[in-house]
Amino acid sequence: MTDNVPAVSVGNVGQLAVDLIISTLNMCKIGYFYTDCLVPMVGNNPYATAEENSAELSTNAEVYSLPSKKLVALQLRSIFIKYKSKPFCEKLLSWVKSSNCAKVIVLSSSHSYHRNDLQLRSTPFRYLLTPSLQKNVESKIKSLNWEEMEKSPCIPEISDSEFCVRVPGGGITKTLYDEGCSKEIPLAVLLKFVSEGDNIPDALGLVEHLNEWLQIIKPRCDDPTASALPWKIPSSWRLLFGSGLPPALF
Repeated sequence: MTDNVPAVSVGNVGQLAVDLIISTLNMCKIGYFYTDCLVPMVGNNPYATAEENSAELSTNAEVYSLPSKKLVALQLRSIFIKYKSKPFCEKLLSWVKSSNCAKVIVLSSSHSYHRNDLQLRSTPFRYLLTPSLQKNVESKIKSLNWEEMEKSPCIPEISDSEFCVRVPGGGITKTLYDEGCSKEIPLAVLLKFVSEGDNIPDALGLVEHLNEWLQIIKPRCDDPTASALPWKIPSSWRLLFGSGLPPALF
């Protein structure tokens, strides 16, 4: 079983990407992830397809499943309460381990303005693998010609600082990766360098990048570059930037 988790990161790209996966595959909601680490929230069904199911309630952390593909998605819809992000990561990975997930994939993003010269000249996508997953999927990842997240000075202001993995703007991404390494969790991080704004194209790019590896959905024809993959936009995205301008303004 593969578990997809978004990081609440710059541009909300990971959350938008998980939205696309859930909506496209019509994944079934099987429960929620109970935690006191997220700001409480409740809303209407973000994946409503008709008036009959539009009034179903959604909460800040819900779990969706597609047994036919052995796929589970945890969607986060709220921000973390101060000092609660690390306890959340520990609880999440404890649940993952007890559930015997084959691998966990964290979809995330990082500030594009933190890129170095090498990163500016290459693809905006990066990946990270914990040692527990590396031995199983490294050959597949290398065949895709993906680029691993480079290490950078732990303290950028100090020239002789030690090098480590940094994900500026990545929210809980780094904590999940570090905890995954120490607790031997088979975990991967897929991220894109982005800027705040209309991040729908970034989410589409990230989920298509993931699809190169997992083959969640198949291309419309034999040539995967011939046309865009048929991702289904959730109904809730109609109000992604709020409602339209009031006619009274004109």
